[in-house]
Amino acid sequence: MSQDNRSIKNSMVVTKNTLLIGQGLPPFESIKSEDVVPAITGLLIELEQELINLEATVKPTWNDLVEPLQKLEDRLTWSWGIVGHLMGVKNSPELRKAYNEIQPKVVEFINKLSQSQPIYQAFKNLSNSDSWENLDVGQKRIVEATIKDAELSGVSLEGEKRENFNAIELELAELSNKFSNNVLDATKAFSLTLTKKEEVDSLPPSLLSLAAQAARDDGAENATAENGPWRITLDYPSFIPFMQHCKKRELREQLYKASISRASSEELNNYPLIQRILELRQEKTKILGFNSYAELSLATKMAPSVAAVEKLLEELRSVSYDAAVKELEELKQFAASKNAPEANDFKRWDMSFWSERLREEKFSFTVEELRPYFPLPQVLDGLFSLVKRIFGINITAADGEAPLWHEDVRYFQISDETNTPIAYFYLDAYSRPAEKRGGAWMDECINRAKIVENGQKILRLPVAYLQCNQTPPVDGKPSLMSFSEVETLFHEFGHGLQHMLTTVDYGGAAGINNVEWDAVELPSQFMENWCYDRSTLFGMAKHYETGETLPEHYYQKLLAAKNYMSGSGMLRQLHFALVDIELHHRYQVGGKETVVELRRRVAETTTVLPILPEDAFLCAFSHIFAGGYAAGYYSYKWAEVLSADAFAAFEEAGLGNQQAIAICGKRFRDTVLALGGSLHPMEVFKTFRGREPNTEPLLRHSGLVATV
Repeated sequence: MSQDNRSIKNSMVVTKNTLLIGQGLPPFESIKSEDVVPAITGLLIELEQELINLEATVKPTWNDLVEPLQKLEDRLTWSWGIVGHLMGVKNSPELRKAYNEIQPKVVEFINKLSQSQPIYQAFKNLSNSDSWENLDVGQKRIVEATIKDAELSGVSLEGEKRENFNAIELELAELSNKFSNNVLDATKAFSLTLTKKEEVDSLPPSLLSLAAQAARDDGAENATAENGPWRITLDYPSFIPFMQHCKKRELREQLYKASISRASSEELNNYPLIQRILELRQEKTKILGFNSYAELSLATKMAPSVAAVEKLLEELRSVSYDAAVKELEELKQFAASKNAPEANDFKRWDMSFWSERLREEKFSFTVEELRPYFPLPQVLDGLFSLVKRIFGINITAADGEAPLWHEDVRYFQISDETNTPIAYFYLDAYSRPAEKRGGAWMDECINRAKIVENGQKILRLPVAYLQCNQTPPVDGKPSLMSFSEVETLFHEFGHGLQHMLTTVDYGGAAGINNVEWDAVELPSQFMENWCYDRSTLFGMAKHYETGETLPEHYYQKLLAAKNYMSGSGMLRQLHFALVDIELHHRYQVGGKETVVELRRRVAETTTVLPILPEDAFLCAFSHIFAGGYAAGYYSYKWAEVLSADAFAAFEEAGLGNQQAIAICGKRFRDTVLALGGSLHPMEVFKTFRGREPNTEPLLRHSGLVATV
C-alpha cells in the first residue's frame, strides 16, 4: 500500500462513525446499517453549513469556486457512495430501511446544491471573465458542464415550479430504489427444486454442482450434484445453462415464464412504478422546456438528436432483422431434423436450447467443455498480461491491504512502467443472489484528483469497484467460467481502466466523470474484442487441473462460432434501445397506448418470435427505470460503433506485431483511457483514430457484412 493510503488508513481510528471519514478506503468491516442514518444526517448538516459559507464568500475563479465545491461534493460522494455500493452488494432489510429513511434528505441537499444561485452565477461569471482563457480545455469543459447541469437541475426555476421540480426529483429517487429492490426480491423469491434424475440428466456437471449447493443453502443439508435435490434459480449462472441444456420442455417453459414475469404482480409489481416514473419524467421535461424526456436526456450526450439515434438504430436493425429471421428458420429446421415436436410450434423457451444444440453440432464443442480451461485465477493472469502488453501497466495482488465487504472480494494494485502505484481496484466476482443485485458493473470508489491536505497538494489515486455475477467456486473447484463470463469480466475491466488510467487531475473530469454517457461504453466493449485474440486467449486458457493450454481446435471453433446467432443478439439489444426511445420520446402517460402495447408495437420489427401475453420484461428493465440508461440504452450500440472502430486500429497495426500493438496501445491509453471527460469524446476518438468513426467495423466484427 502506498504511503498516502497508509496514512489515510491510520487516521480511521480517530473517527467513531466510520462513514464520516470522508477519504481513503472505506472501512467496510466496521460499517453497520445502524450507522447510516446518524452519519449521513450529521454529514448533511456540516455540508449545508459549508455550502452557506461558500455561497457567502464565493469568487468566480477556479481556486475559489471549483476546488472548494469539488471538496464539498467529494465528502458526500464518498460517504453516500459507500451506502449505495453496499445496497448493491450486501443488501439487507436493515440497510434498506436506513437507506430509505435518509435518501430523501440526500436528494434534498443535492437539489439545494444544484440550484444554488450564487454558485451558478459564479460559474457563469467565470465563463465570461478575463481569466477564462487562462483555463485549460479540461477546466473549461468542467465549468461548461457544471453550468449545463445546473440548468437541467432547475437552477433557473422559482416558486411553485421549483417546488414541483424538487418533489419530482425526490419521488423519482424513491421509485428507482423501490424498482431495484422489487427486481432483486422477485429474482430470489422464485426457485425450482428438482428431485428426479430424469429431470436433470441433460444438465452439465457445473450446473448440477451449483444447483446442489443452492439446495444446501436452502436447507437441504445432504444435497449432492449426483443425487440432488437440485435447486434452479433465476440467477444468471443457474438460469442460462438450464435454459440451454434442459431437455424437459415444460421445465424450460416454467423457468422462462418465471423470469419474464418477475416483479409484475402482488406487492412486488413494478407496473405502477413504471407508470409513475414515466409520468414524473414527462412532468420534469415540461418544467425544463423540452419536448420529450429523450431530448432532455440527449442534452448531455454525444448523440446530437433523437433523429440521429434512430437513424443509427435503424441502420443496424435493417441488417440484423433479416439475419435473425434466417437464424430462427435454421433453428426450426434443425429441431425438425431431430424430430422435435416443437419444430412446428417454436417458442421463446426453445431458443436457447436449440441454439445450443445447433452450436454443438455446427462447431463440434459445447460451452461446458470450455469451462475447465477458464478458471478465474488463470483468466485474471491472462487479462493482466494483456494490459501489460498493450498498455504497459503491472497488476499485482494487494489482498490484505483493504477492508472488504465479503470474504470472496479481492484487492489489486496497478503500477506504471516504473513500478509506481497509480491505481487500485476491488474485484467482487461471484454471484450472491440473496444480497447482491444481478448483472455486472464498474463503479467509482475513489476518484483521481489533486487535493489539498494539511496545506499540501497531493495526488489522490483512483480506486474502482469491479462487480460480476459469475459462477462461484463449487465443490472444491475454482470458479470455472463460461466464455461469456470471461467476456463480461473483460468488459467491466475496460470500464475500470478508463477510471484508473486517467491522467486528469481535476476530479470533475477524471476517469469517466464528465464523459458523455453514450461514449462511456467505448473502453469496455473494446476490451471484449481481446478475448478472441490468439495471444491473449492462449495466455489465459489453461486447464485448471492439468495446466494444459486450450487445444488449437477449440480456438478455431471459438472463432468460427464468434458470430453465431449474431443477428438475433444484435436485434435483441436494438429492441431494448428502441423501446426505451419510444417510451421517452413518443409515449404519453394516460394516452391510448399502454406501455405493454408500445413494446408489442416496437417488437413487430425488432423480434422474430411473438412476445408472450405474460411477458413483463419492462418490470425488470432496471437499466432505464433504476439505472442511468433512461433514453440512453442506445448508448451500447452508439459506443460499440466507436469501440469496434478503435479495435480495428489494432487489427490494421497487426495483432501479431507486438511492437506495433504496443505503439497503438500507448496511443489508446494516452487518449481514450487518459483524457477522461477533459475533452469531448469525438475529439478524443479523432485524436486516437485520426478520423471520425464509421459503422463498417462493427458490422464486420458481427459477421453482418462481408470481411473486406
